[in-house]
Amino acid sequence: MSLTAKQINNLKSLLQGESLAWSALNAEIRKTLIEEELIVIKSQRSRKTLYTPSPDGLRVFLEQHFEELRSFDWNKEELPFSETRADLATMSGNSKTKEIRSCPGFMVNSYTPIPAQIGNNKLTISPEEGTMLFIADWERFFIPDDVLVIGIENMENFRHVRKQKHLFPNKSILFVSRYPQSKDLIKWLIRIPNQYLHFGDFDLAGMHIFESEFYKHIQERASFFEPDDIESRIQKGSVERYNEQYNKFRNYNPLDKRLQPLYNLIQKYHRCYDQEGYINNY
Repeated sequence: MSLTAKQINNLKSLLQGESLAWSALNAEIRKTLIEEELIVIKSQRSRKTLYTPSPDGLRVFLEQHFEELRSFDWNKEELPFSETRADLATMSGNSKTKEIRSCPGFMVNSYTPIPAQIGNNKLTISPEEGTMLFIADWERFFIPDDVLVIGIENMENFRHVRKQKHLFPNKSILFVSRYPQSKDLIKWLIRIPNQYLHFGDFDLAGMHIFESEFYKHIQERASFFEPDDIESRIQKGSVERYNEQYNKFRNYNPLDKRLQPLYNLIQKYHRCYDQEGYINNY
């Protein structure tokens, strides 16, 4: 799938926090981004608009999946609308744009120094506030067995791990990001012996992501994070999110029976709670 200049301008608007009309994105691109939860549908009467809850996550995903956006300057002036490949050739030097993986790997973060090794080279993972580290050579990437790996579903939580220290006190933790989405992260998790904790949204979609992408492959070594106060949070959570997910997940039942209490809470209150609510801004 390639992008026209018009599509790129529309995506740029999303990254700048603007909403788009439903028809502003190519149907295939729109479907993919909705499934990845990188854009959200907002309905106002009969009108549907699109917006992104995670501009950083959307940008990383686009740059990972579209060659013409690998080195694209998002701050440049708007491109002239055109449906030809000439615009893409001007941008990328290649009119035969295609999806390739020029940069495999995944992002990591931590608020405490984590000793690690890539091949024979030792390093300490300790990103400064406002930064994160991309592990490209993941097949030779190793960490101590006692480090807890926490997978964060949403980009805002991943960026602000220090504001969530209250959730994971006194632990040696490496945070990993689900985006850019590929099989590299789960392949790495399969290779290492470490325990994996999934920190996602407290809704049916979040549980399904955990089971289908992680629990399916590493079984009991994977678990789903449930804070102590999750019932009180769900009680005041979003009815709209629950209703939006109901048709897709109405027949869903957890395979991992450790999820049953959380599933029961969501069904009891008919509400969901987003993980961003646990970012401590005070």
